[in-house]
Amino acid sequence: MERHELMRLLAGDDAASKAALAALADCADYFVLEAGPRLSDGHAGTFAIRHRCMQRKGAETLGWERAVELLRERAEPIRIGQVKACDGSWIYTFFLTEDGGALIACAGVRMPDGAPPESGVVRRGQASP
Repeated sequence: MERHELMRLLAGDDAASKAALAALADCADYFVLEAGPRLSDGHAGTFAIRHRCMQRKGAETLGWERAVELLRERAEPIRIGQVKACDGSWIYTFFLTEDGGALIACAGVRMPDGAPPESGVVRRGQASP
């Protein structure tokens, strides 16, 4: 998906979409995955658990409750993507319709000191766990 297409989709009125759009306008990195076999309502449970974990750790979040609610309302394949702020301070997860033509929801989390989320991904210069 081209940057300008994603920017058009994120031009909503909620705080998380606005923040993700601002990050994209500031040349943030982003990716969009192809739709998978799992439906949006199935992702809602996973993201609700992630949100509770972030809350327990004291992470600042933006729009997670609403995103989970919107995902639960649907039962259709979705595409998931992320926008990572240039300074690494925030990561925004967004959910699109299967064809990528519409935004379903967007949520963000502030990363402590620009640290990446714990995902098990080994980054350059890091030892494997």
